[in-house]
Amino acid sequence: MAGKYPTSPLAPAAFPELPVIGGLRFASAAAGVKYQGRTDVMLALLDPGSTMAGVFTRSKTRSAPVLDCQAKIGLDGTGGAAIIVNSGNSNAFTGKNGIESTRAVTTATAAMLGLEETRVFSSSTGVIGEPLKHERITAKLEELKANLAPGKIAEAANAIMTTDTFPKGAAAEVALPGGSVKIAGIAKGSGMIAPDMATMLVYIFTDAKIERAVLQGMLSSLTDVTFNCITVDSDTSTSDTLLMGATGASGVTVTADDTAFVDALKTVMLDLSHQVVKDGEGATKFVEITVTGAVSDAEAKVHAMAIANSPLIKTAVAGEDPNWGRVVMAIGKSGAEADRDLLTITFDDVLVAEKGWVSPSYSEDQGAAVMKQQEIRIGVDLGLGAGKSTVWTCDLTHGYISINADYRS
Repeated sequence: MAGKYPTSPLAPAAFPELPVIGGLRFASAAAGVKYQGRTDVMLALLDPGSTMAGVFTRSKTRSAPVLDCQAKIGLDGTGGAAIIVNSGNSNAFTGKNGIESTRAVTTATAAMLGLEETRVFSSSTGVIGEPLKHERITAKLEELKANLAPGKIAEAANAIMTTDTFPKGAAAEVALPGGSVKIAGIAKGSGMIAPDMATMLVYIFTDAKIERAVLQGMLSSLTDVTFNCITVDSDTSTSDTLLMGATGASGVTVTADDTAFVDALKTVMLDLSHQVVKDGEGATKFVEITVTGAVSDAEAKVHAMAIANSPLIKTAVAGEDPNWGRVVMAIGKSGAEADRDLLTITFDDVLVAEKGWVSPSYSEDQGAAVMKQQEIRIGVDLGLGAGKSTVWTCDLTHGYISINADYRS
C-alpha cells in the first residue's frame, strides 16, 4: 500500500539521519505478503543482555501477534532478542490460524537466530480478517539473517508502512553523568489512529543499560502524554504495538531518576507521534488542541479529545472555516464538566470567544487567516480549575474517504 498515495504535504523534507545504536542490527526483505515487489518484512536483532518493554492496544479484538507479545514482554531474559514485522496483513480476526501463523514465524525466527522463542516479538499490520501466508515470511529468514547490519534502520522504517506516505523516524542523544547515550525510533501509522495505547506500530531503541522494570515504567508513563494524545479518525486498531529495546552497549546505566534520559525519550516519542498525525490519511493540516482550566487533567483530556475527534471541526479545518461554534459544541457533548459562560476560545493567538460569547475584538478575517496555515493551535480555557491537556489531530478531507473506500483493493 505504501507509495500508492501522494506524499503528505505535512511530511518532513527527508527521513532524518538516525544514529547507529550499538548492539542492534536490521534487515528487510520483499516477501510478497500482499503485494509483489515491495519491501514488506523487517527484522531487528538485539545483542545478548538487552532488555525489552512494550505497550499494546487495549482493543477487545486485538491480533494474535499482540497477544503473543503481551504474553512475553514481562518475562526476564538475558539472551538476545528479535523483532520481526510484516506489512500487508494484520493477522487479526484470523482465529486459530492467526495463533498458528504467529507461532510459526516466531519459532522459525528463534531457530534461525539461536534465540529463545520467548525473546522473539512479532507484529503484523495491514488488512484485517485475511489469513497470513506466514510461509512467505519464514522463507525469507535466511536472507534476512544474512543481511543483518547496523545502520539499516531507514530500510526497516520503509518495510513496515501500509497507507503511510512517508517513513517515520526520530532520534536523540543525551549526555549523562556516566557518558552519552543514544535513542532512535521508527513508526508506522496513517489511518485507524486513535489513542488506546496508540494506534500504530512503533519501535524504539537505545544503547543505554536499563533494567526491564525501569524501562517499562518509563515507556508506559510517556505513552500517556505522547501516543495516547493523538487521533486521526477516532478508530483504534487491533494491532497497536510499541516495543522498546535497551541494548546496554554504551555501558551507561540509566535509572528511573535520570530525568535527562526521560526527557530525551519523550522528545523522540512525541516527534514520532506527531509524524503519525501529519501522515493522517488525506491530511493537509496539523492541529494542536490545548484545554486548560478544567477540574482535572483527565477531564481536560476528555474535552480535548472531543474537539480532536469531531468530524464537524475536522472538516471545518479542512475547509479553512473558523467555525468556533463547533468547538463550543464539542465541549458541550464531551461529558466532562463545563460552564458555557466561562469558556474562552482561541485560534493561535487570536481571541475568538470569552465569557460565553464571541469576543468584541474578534473578526472573521482573523480566524480565517489562522485556518489557512498548515499548523493550527486551538485553545480552550474552561475557567473551572487547574486541569490541562494537549492533544494532536489533523483535518478530515476527501482524501481520507478515497483511501479507505478502496483500502482492500
